Amino acid sequence: QVQLVESGGGLVQPGGSLRLSCAASGLTFSRTAMSWYRQAPGKERELVATIISISGISTYADSVKGRFTISRDNAKNSVFLQMNSLKPEDTAVYYCYTPRFNAWGQGTQVTVSS
Repeated sequence: QVQLVESGGGLVQPGGSLRLSCAASGLTFSRTAMSWYRQAPGKERELVATIISISGISTYADSVKGRFTISRDNAKNSVFLQMNSLKPEDTAVYYCYTPRFNAWGQGTQVTVSS
């Protein structure tokens, strides 16, 4: 059974940084593309970033390009989302997701507010 557990969310001031982590189990992590999604109150869940398994190539939503960085550590079965220059509109619940297994984590709340 695939399990994804996110951590690292919290309250941060505008312009600040946070690093989210997602620990995966129950899958061959090194061969699995991983994504981060987010869902703000009253809005649909949106794709934030994806990292491919072998090449490590990553893609980003236009709204986070240049501010967010997705990375992975295959030895630790983990994927990360480094978020810099945070804005109030980045406030959302952030979810880890693997499209191969259609599995979601429980989410971690990120709140950007002064």
